[in-house]
Amino acid sequence: MYNFQYHKPDSLDAAVTAIAGAEDGKIVAGGMTLLPTMKQRLAAPTDLVDLSAIPDLKGIGLDGDTLVIGAMTTHAEVAHSDIVKGHTPALAGLAEGIGDPQVRNRGTIGGSIANNDPTADYPAAVLGLNATVRTTKREIAADDFFEGLFTTALEEDELIVSVAFPKPAKAAYVKFPNPASRYAMVGVLVALTDDHVRVAITGAGQDGVFRASEMEAALSADFSPQSIEEMALPAESLNADIHGSAEYRSHLVTVMAKRAVAAATG
Repeated sequence: MYNFQYHKPDSLDAAVTAIAGAEDGKIVAGGMTLLPTMKQRLAAPTDLVDLSAIPDLKGIGLDGDTLVIGAMTTHAEVAHSDIVKGHTPALAGLAEGIGDPQVRNRGTIGGSIANNDPTADYPAAVLGLNATVRTTKREIAADDFFEGLFTTALEEDELIVSVAFPKPAKAAYVKFPNPASRYAMVGVLVALTDDHVRVAITGAGQDGVFRASEMEAALSADFSPQSIEEMALPAESLNADIHGSAEYRSHLVTVMAKRAVAAATG
């Protein structure tokens, strides 16, 4: 690990000032990706800005019928929250399946979606549940937030403050985890809201999380596993690596989507 300047601001304004004044500054939320990368000397930021001392970034609450989760809220807090379980059980279940207890007690929802790892779980939740990402500058709709591998709409000095989730009528998340890392080889979140269905897929796409429009149309007409029984995404648009071919992932997408619909209706 190379030398760097460490900052631990206690307010959002101080954090924005610190990151804006750094030559090559990086935000530390949970540090689940950044710190291992730095230890391997694959990243060498001049400054680290630790957000853990900013109270405005933590917490879970309801704003009317909208679930609001602070950016620095850990996966474990989301998984165990009675508010989350009552509002969107699928989100609590998703959080409970992330990594291991050490990761769940350090990793944060804001850090996960800002990093936008193509195999992470939370991007599927944000996109599938049609959430809104609230930042220090604006509100960003889920469909506009994720832009590609490890890429989002966030600007250099823009921080995620919270994520707002509208309440779905029905929703479920099912994934096929890599047995070693527990990252999603394929994860599918299905959500039904006002007779419209959103299907978000993580782990499979070459450009990261994406929506499956044909499945959405079929499920909007008939919200049952049978309606997507014969559907398969084109293999050429999917990842292929040592863990599974593109054809295998195409098969998994359909299987996981059917299981998600069954879980949502059950």
